[in-house]
Formats: sequence, C-alpha cells, structure tokens
Amino acid sequence: MLYSLAFKLFLSKLDPEDAHHLGMFAIRLASSLRLTKLLPKIKSESVSAFGLTFNAPFGLAAGFDKNAIAIRALGELGFSHVEIGTVTAIAQDGNEQPRLFRLKPDRALINRMGFNNDGAEVIAKRLESLRATNQKLPIIGVNIGKSRVVAVADAVKDYETSARLLAPFADYIAVNVSSPNTPGLRSLQSVEALKPILEAVLSQAKGKPVLVKIAPDLADEDVIAVAKLAKTLSLAGVIATNTTISRAGLKTASSTVEAMGAGGLSGAPVNARSLEVLSLLQKTLGDDLAIVSVGGVETREQVLERIKAGATLVQGYTGFIYFGPLWARKLNRI
Repeated sequence: MLYSLAFKLFLSKLDPEDAHHLGMFAIRLASSLRLTKLLPKIKSESVSAFGLTFNAPFGLAAGFDKNAIAIRALGELGFSHVEIGTVTAIAQDGNEQPRLFRLKPDRALINRMGFNNDGAEVIAKRLESLRATNQKLPIIGVNIGKSRVVAVADAVKDYETSARLLAPFADYIAVNVSSPNTPGLRSLQSVEALKPILEAVLSQAKGKPVLVKIAPDLADEDVIAVAKLAKTLSLAGVIATNTTISRAGLKTASSTVEAMGAGGLSGAPVNARSLEVLSLLQKTLGDDLAIVSVGGVETREQVLERIKAGATLVQGYTGFIYFGPLWARKLNRI
C-alpha cells in the first residue's frame, strides 16, 4: 500500500530510467545499512534445477541489475536467483535516451535500452570481488549477448569471449539471442546460426549450466526447433520468454504507444504468449531440460500456474516496478 502510494504520487512522475537508478540506489543503501536483514524470514519451497539448489522458485530476470551491483540486496528482498546483464564482451552505452517507457494502464514497459553495460571484463572482476567476500548470495545467473559493434557474422567469438571471462563467477550462463534492441540479434535464433554460438559458449562454460533465452515472437515451429537443439546439445534449459515486439491488445492509447517508438514490450500483456511458449517447450522437452518461465508474471497464483504447466523456475522484472520491493517475497511465500 505504501509503495503503491509512493509510485502514484512520486515515482511514476519521474523519467522511468531515472526512477530505476533511484530505486537501485535505495535498494543498495537499505542493504548496506542492513535494513533488509530486518525483514522477517519467509517460508519457501526449495527447487533443484540443473545441479543447483534454489531456495525458492521465483527469481529476477535479466535487465534489472545489468552491471551486477545489487545482487546481495536483491537476494535479501526475496529473489531466489538474480540473472544479471545482459553483459556484452565489449562495454557499451546502449541506445540514446529516452529508451524506457511505462504503459501504466497495462502494467507494462517498453524498453530499447540496447544492452547498456560495463562489459564482460569489468563485470567479471566485480563478480570475483563479490564472491571473495563469502557473503550469502542468491544463485547468480549471467546473461550474455552480442556486442553492438560486432557483426552478426562474428557473433560466435563475441559470445565465446563473454563466456570465458564470466563463467568462473557465474552459477549459470544464459545466452541471449532474443532482445529486439540489438540489430540482427534475433536472426541468431535460427538453428543454423544458434548452434555454433551455443557450442562456443559450452566450450568456455567450465561445466557451468548453459541456457538459451528465446523470444515470444518466434513461430511455434521455431520454438520447437530451438528446444530440440537445446536437447541435442545437452543444454541445462531454455528461458522463455524475452520481451515482445507485438503491440496487440494494449489498453494504453495507440497514439501514446506509437510515440514511444520501437522496443521490447514486457509485463502483463506478455503473459498469454509466455504461457503458450511454456506449453510448447514442455511438450517438446518433458523433464529432460529445465524451463525457466518469464513474461507477465505478477502473482503467487501465476507462479504456481507456471510450475503446474511445466516450468522448473519462474522469473519476473516488470512486476517489481509496479508492485514494489516486497513483491518477490510475496511470490515466493508458501
């Protein structure tokens, strides 16, 4: 209730990216002052997936903590795992601002951030320092993507570099070939283009689990093809789904949406397609590979729905913006 009031009266009036930076500062400050330690412990069900034990099923999707600066704090807020990134081999500023937009009637976001991050080498050192503290941490996933300045034809070496630098400090690696905000990236979801990338990452993963993240806009037959490839290569799992380029069925005025421009849509409107893709993956993969379901999840009931439909783990991001810092604790509470 307090967060809802603060969001309505203050945070929603700020530029979304400024609000994000303010929120990150507040989260890190609360953790450094040990305020998050005062939160009561929640009873959750642990989950075993790809050789790791997660203290609860619900975690934070990539995109929120791009540079691995708030992992401990986010774990203390109730996320069982934090997927950082997307990280690229070469540091980059991302797209020009404004590049993040709220669709409040839809509880959604449009972003065209463009993988803004400090680069694999810097983030690897940051993770190494964090690990050296021996603090209690959530499971850390590292989401890697293609550097913008690297041609699609040279993507394999680019992903390979990121995997080599980051794998020693990751609990698992997520290969992102599905963001709509890097030119040509989604073309890498074709089986022919994807196979050498995944093989290169596997070769550098040092035995860490490797998953691939796909878009909701893939045709059903392409979802199945990627799932079969993941199975053939003995990946740890598939993360489904990323943001969508679709603008269908939105409550926000079409003129407002058009003015926001290009970018990936996340939040409640992605829920239906995310569930459809989950069903396709479950039928194809069965229990052979883990499925991490993400897209439009807002409530504990929806987390349970995803698990019943075949998800091993569930992730969210946009709901964190709309429902506040205690959101993950509510979703992970038995």
